[in-house]
Amino acid sequence: MQQTEQTLLEQMHISELDIEYRKQLLNFTPEHASALAACLPVIAERIDDLVDAFYRAQTSVDEIALLIGDADTLGRLRTAQRRYILDLFSGFYDVEYVNNRLRIGMVHKRIGVEPRLYLSGIHELKGLLIRTLVDALGAGAGSRGVLEALDKLVIFDVTLVFETYIRSLVAEIETAKNKSDRYARSLEEKVSQRTQELEALTRTDSLTGIYNRRYLSETLPGVLRAAQRRNEAVTLVYLDVNDFKMINDHFGHLRGDEVLRNVGEVLRSVGRGEDMYFRYGGDEFCAILPNCTEAEAEAGFCRRLANAIADQLPGITLSVGSVQTGPGEYDLADALISQADARMYEAKQSAKRAAASAAEGNGAA
Repeated sequence: MQQTEQTLLEQMHISELDIEYRKQLLNFTPEHASALAACLPVIAERIDDLVDAFYRAQTSVDEIALLIGDADTLGRLRTAQRRYILDLFSGFYDVEYVNNRLRIGMVHKRIGVEPRLYLSGIHELKGLLIRTLVDALGAGAGSRGVLEALDKLVIFDVTLVFETYIRSLVAEIETAKNKSDRYARSLEEKVSQRTQELEALTRTDSLTGIYNRRYLSETLPGVLRAAQRRNEAVTLVYLDVNDFKMINDHFGHLRGDEVLRNVGEVLRSVGRGEDMYFRYGGDEFCAILPNCTEAEAEAGFCRRLANAIADQLPGITLSVGSVQTGPGEYDLADALISQADARMYEAKQSAKRAAASAAEGNGAA
């Protein structure tokens, strides 16, 4: 059942048994209830004077007058106060009576009546009722019994009203806490997302979208340690775009950037899921191939790379050097990169010599 479908009694888990127990705690007996009920004619006869006197006193306080606000509100309050006073002397202090008192407390809290103002109003009303009863009944033993009963019932009412104040405050605190928790979770998610984005930026090359040199330095040692634990081979492939300076000089840097982006895309397309690709700097790239020998790399990855470059980037060629480490013995990361770089350079020089020889042969012919 939704909260709005429950009475305040049900929401606050106050039963008939609990109501009787509360009366016992105050020693409010059936005799007290009968004494108050016997005074109902006296109060009913003077109810208008009581309500008038009460609101004259209340509206003389600027803070309370501001809360009341206008004549229409004051009229509704006067009607409610008449009911409240007559209920005090009804003689029936049951579930309906308690639910009405709880509702009064809730209304006071919602319109902003602070506890000190509520207590001030109750004190004023109690004084008016005492003076009215004493004037009507005299100061004898009979009036003392009625005043004792009234005192106990007013305390009974105040405890109920203040429970609604407290419950409302707890609900506000819980709502604020939930809102704060949701906001904190939202901030955590945003911070986490932003952190991931920043981490991706720090390890990704902005031009090609593949990993950068810094991340290669961070990653390769871990890959080598993992391979050593599993006694597997690792192959590092180092590649360079041939005549890249000429591309920039003849076709401009925009074309050069386009070539580098395309090389990055080709690397991602020809590798395996576990392979990793890096822009090492300028027109140089590296690929880490875990659990892969040099022979497997040259027959598989390097061959696919050469074919894809020829197909997708006509006129562009690469110089490639690959080095295997493990199983058995494993080189350090920097040494492995240096070796692959040297082999790439050897391949580039060999290609240049071959091209020069071919040119000479064509000239002699």
